[in-house]
Amino acid sequence: MGARYPLPVPPKTTPSLDTVPAASARRLLLGAQGLLDDPRRKVTPDALYDVIERMGFVQIDSINVVERAHHLTLASRFQSYCPQVLERLLERDRRLFEHWTHDASAIPIRWYPYWKHRFERYRRRVLEHPWWMERIGPDPERSIAHVRERIAAEGPLMTRDFEDERPAGAETAWWGWKPQKAALEYLWRTGELAIAGRVNFHKVYDLAERVLPAAHAAPAPSDAEHLDWACRTALERLGIATPDELAGFWRAVTLQEARAWCAAAAAAGEIVPVLVESADGSRARTSWALPDWRERAAALPAAPPRVRLLSPFDPILRDRKRALRLFDFDFRFEAFVPNELRQHGYYVLPILEGERLIGRLDPKLHRDRGLLEVKNLWWEPGVRDSQGRRNSLASALDRLTRLVGAEEWEISSPPPAPARG
Repeated sequence: MGARYPLPVPPKTTPSLDTVPAASARRLLLGAQGLLDDPRRKVTPDALYDVIERMGFVQIDSINVVERAHHLTLASRFQSYCPQVLERLLERDRRLFEHWTHDASAIPIRWYPYWKHRFERYRRRVLEHPWWMERIGPDPERSIAHVRERIAAEGPLMTRDFEDERPAGAETAWWGWKPQKAALEYLWRTGELAIAGRVNFHKVYDLAERVLPAAHAAPAPSDAEHLDWACRTALERLGIATPDELAGFWRAVTLQEARAWCAAAAAAGEIVPVLVESADGSRARTSWALPDWRERAAALPAAPPRVRLLSPFDPILRDRKRALRLFDFDFRFEAFVPNELRQHGYYVLPILEGERLIGRLDPKLHRDRGLLEVKNLWWEPGVRDSQGRRNSLASALDRLTRLVGAEEWEISSPPPAPARG
């Protein structure tokens, strides 16, 4: 005889996810981005290349208040870093090439074939965009053909080698490109041209087949290979990530594609879902990790016991929300913020101590006086302004002074009292 009432159905349960402490996620990111290595090791071309490959790329930026961002990024990983080693990898050895990720970057040449997908995407979209159309002028095909023909015949050229055919009074500000500059950038972004070098930071363009012959001739990977490369290499360089973070690392695939890759990789047992705790007290986030994330975190070396000054474009800071969750450090690059709305300064350098971001400072290099001025210094809440910490900061400023070729440094303004602690 059956039961008079339906038997209760056990609720469906979801297997509990492994929880990753914020400290472990932070260590995995720092390790992947080369910030747990001994910065005293010798900076050889091989050593510098290996770090850049581990990081994925180094963002190149033109602002030179103290030193350009790519040099600051690499100097925080090698105390004896000198820009000539990066220049050699880019311009002589051709082990790196310049192109776009989320911004202009130096990228290992082994990944050049994957950029062929990006070249095609630019070719389809760039000249349809109003911003580009405004700069390349009413006859884009003519401008592009003219630039292509001159470089093919004459060899490497710079923007200044092309006459400005715009009428008098046309905008000539930083983004007020003449049509030939827009054509050069279009041909570079679509892979016909490559950056052969730089003169006073200005690009020298040449045919990609002459600058990077083997990489230019290599076949493009399939769509599936490109997606797998983009997501797998991003996860290796982030340690643990959400699909959105995977898609954003290279800016090579869409969020939908990254989600599909995560589902397929999880089904194959190649990655696992985890719950990542946050250092700032926000809710834990479901993310993806390699199955051996615990062993990877445990095998990482202890952080170097020193204070280091980071570029505002350092990879660990690029994603502001991620930096807040993992480091409890709220950082915004304020160069493009109106002066009256800035909280800190135009080009602020975060301060890394061990595995913690403990403060920030606002520097200015007075090249005419050989002086590196720290206009302001702020410690994070809870960070004590001790003499030992001051000594470590002084050593970091000594290193930065040597890097930028200054003779001395000074702190103009004492730091405000910490909010707590």
